[in-house]
Amino acid sequence: MDLSPKQIVNELNKHIIGQEEAKKAVAIALRNRYRRAKLSPELRDEITPKNIIMKGPTGVGKTEIARRLAKLVKAPFIKVEATKYTEVGYVGKDVEGMVRDLVECAVRLVKDEKTAEVRAKATDVAEKKMVKILAEAKKADRGETPREIFEDNLLQSLRKGVFDGLVIEADVKDEPRSMELVPGGAAINLGSIFGEMLPQKRKHRKLTVKEAMRLFIDEEAEKLIDDDAVTEEALHRAENDGIIFIDEIDKIAGKENASGADVSREGVQRDILPIVEGSTVMTKYGAVKTDYMLFIAAGAFHVSRVEDLIPELQGRFPVSVELRSLTKEDFVNILTNTEHSLTQQYAVLLAVDNIDLKFTPDAIEAIAEISEDINLTSEDIGARRLHTVMEFLLEDISYNAGGGDYPVVTVEIDRKYVEEHLSKITKDRDLKKYVL
Repeated sequence: MDLSPKQIVNELNKHIIGQEEAKKAVAIALRNRYRRAKLSPELRDEITPKNIIMKGPTGVGKTEIARRLAKLVKAPFIKVEATKYTEVGYVGKDVEGMVRDLVECAVRLVKDEKTAEVRAKATDVAEKKMVKILAEAKKADRGETPREIFEDNLLQSLRKGVFDGLVIEADVKDEPRSMELVPGGAAINLGSIFGEMLPQKRKHRKLTVKEAMRLFIDEEAEKLIDDDAVTEEALHRAENDGIIFIDEIDKIAGKENASGADVSREGVQRDILPIVEGSTVMTKYGAVKTDYMLFIAAGAFHVSRVEDLIPELQGRFPVSVELRSLTKEDFVNILTNTEHSLTQQYAVLLAVDNIDLKFTPDAIEAIAEISEDINLTSEDIGARRLHTVMEFLLEDISYNAGGGDYPVVTVEIDRKYVEEHLSKITKDRDLKKYVL
């Protein structure tokens, strides 16, 4: 997507309040990728991304900036935590796993795009298959109607959703179940690993027409997609557009003359170093180069400093930006000026139970004041504090709503309501049960 840095920042402003310095840094990094793509191959190979370190407390937008940036340009994106990795000889994950995870993300991304492209064609084939099943199931209703007209009527009814809840019997592909190869580890789908090596089994199942249509469309779309083209495109995107967000990097910042656990932390840094510098990682889809991936590292850096990272790793993150704690004004903007804001989310949730929830401007201001005050006097958890405060504020309404066919009731939240219902937490700060 051809967006200028200013346009990128404007898009990020729809979801993230403040933190202009960080937004500018990622916008420039993204634009430089576009610029690099327009150069000759000789020059392009010489230009590598300028990786970024974000410093700031939790909940101020570090992850969200990176995630929204990737979503904006449909780039493969993964978030990993540096503390999950440990050097060889210690229990932990292999650092190369982050690259393999990125490739998996790229494959899913490309496959979803290709599926969307062939969906209309796949739907057409699936509908014909379903009409034959319905025609057989309802042959007693056909009477003297010509077969073509009968099947066309079934097709129109199918498209209108008339048969969605009807239970039929159909042969569908039997997907291998995911299983844990390592206790406590991620579930692995053997079909996705071994692919065509496993025999394609089919299973006779009873299921609704709606469910069967979804499976039929997926099956037909899979037949229309060129897996080799998907893999080739995914590897290219992972190498040239991929973004890896390494969180909690401050937790592995080792110090000179370290011993014990600090030795392991420095070992993790040295293991991450070649990935960030540029190396080739083998994946099940083929070799992947990390030279042109964008790495964004983040951490609170309360105890340690960026300077505590080993010099080689520091050198691979030339851009450093600091994100500030959120203020009352930021909280007001988050509640009112972002897309799908928290107040809107609660309003639509409670609208399901016929509650018309409204917030007055002075209520928003009171919520922002209390959120800022709690962050200042206890743990600063940034914008996550709003979730805590809002959940506490609307607990009674959420609990009492629902359970009957009631007319729409308008509930207005004003400053008085906020102060009355949040008086407890402003006194004892007892919000622990809401903080996950």
